[in-house]
Amino acid sequence: MKMVFRWFGEGNDTVTLKQIKQIPGVEGIVWALHDVPAGEEWPMEKIQKIKAEADRAGLHMQVVESVNIHEDIKLGLPSRDVYIANYKKTIATLAQVGVKVICYNFMPVFDWVRTDLHKELEDGSTALFYEQSKIANLDLTEHVGRINANRDFSMPGWEPERLAHLTELFDAYKNVNEEQLWANLKYFLDEVIPVAAEHGIRMAIHPDDPPWSVFGLPRLMTSQANIRRFLALHDSPYNGLTMCSGSLGANPSNDIVSIVHEFADRIPFAHLRNVRVYENGDFIETSHRTQDGTVDISGIVQALHANKYEGFCRPDHGRHIWDERCRPGYGLYDRALGIMYLWGLWDMLCRQGATLQEGAVAAYERIN
Repeated sequence: MKMVFRWFGEGNDTVTLKQIKQIPGVEGIVWALHDVPAGEEWPMEKIQKIKAEADRAGLHMQVVESVNIHEDIKLGLPSRDVYIANYKKTIATLAQVGVKVICYNFMPVFDWVRTDLHKELEDGSTALFYEQSKIANLDLTEHVGRINANRDFSMPGWEPERLAHLTELFDAYKNVNEEQLWANLKYFLDEVIPVAAEHGIRMAIHPDDPPWSVFGLPRLMTSQANIRRFLALHDSPYNGLTMCSGSLGANPSNDIVSIVHEFADRIPFAHLRNVRVYENGDFIETSHRTQDGTVDISGIVQALHANKYEGFCRPDHGRHIWDERCRPGYGLYDRALGIMYLWGLWDMLCRQGATLQEGAVAAYERIN
């Protein structure tokens, strides 16, 4: 398991590369060009600037999150071919600087949905919260304004320039059902995966967050069955999954341990976080500790270890603790604590495995 840490870039993140470097076991950053609109080709000069910063800090930049998909691709419009061509060029460019994994999603309009960015937990910390009853009557224009109220932090998936055209976006999706979205996704994969394979980059789709339809929009990456269907759309090791325990875990019927065991060889990237799911469908993000939420983090790490997982992993959203002022979900302190919890689980499994191996060797020597 190779540990990485999401970083939004100089001037766009309260966390510094120096701080990330000091977290035990972290090898690299998970990065993106957040100022390049979806659909545009990523310019090498901007990529090289990030690379120079990462190199100075002694961190690699092998994982990108995200190279976003233009809405015209998801909608299946004739203009999609222009944006897919730009995507292919970006893949080729990223390969030149050593990128190994591209995380992306195929969610219409919104990359993720929460109703509160700072819901207070019992211990006084705050976290991202989803309140089911609020969704039906949510004024989306006002909500976009609340999400982007703090201009110091861009919120990926909620770019104000794109969401300024919400009415038009929703109108465009009126005639797009799930099957049509599946067809549009396959079209994208058939175009892009051969290019990714040529350049040695594994594409890793992110599950929908939350894993069900929101605001009447179609959703695809919601369950084990749908992940299976997705991977069969283009059967290649370069067509993979970003296994996000928090996104999938918002629906308790998703058996994430089983998902890891079934698709381990198609998971180049894992997001590990915990959520507490309530009986009414609400959920809140918690510490990474297994006992603090509904997701079996210990079981997931055990499944990764049992499958000899050698892909990339990062702690996902953390709480806001110790009065830290940061981008919602992306502070330093709780994610660093999360990493140490994940390493604790991993190290114990490695030690248990070594003990079992030593015992087997000793038994063999006694017999022989």
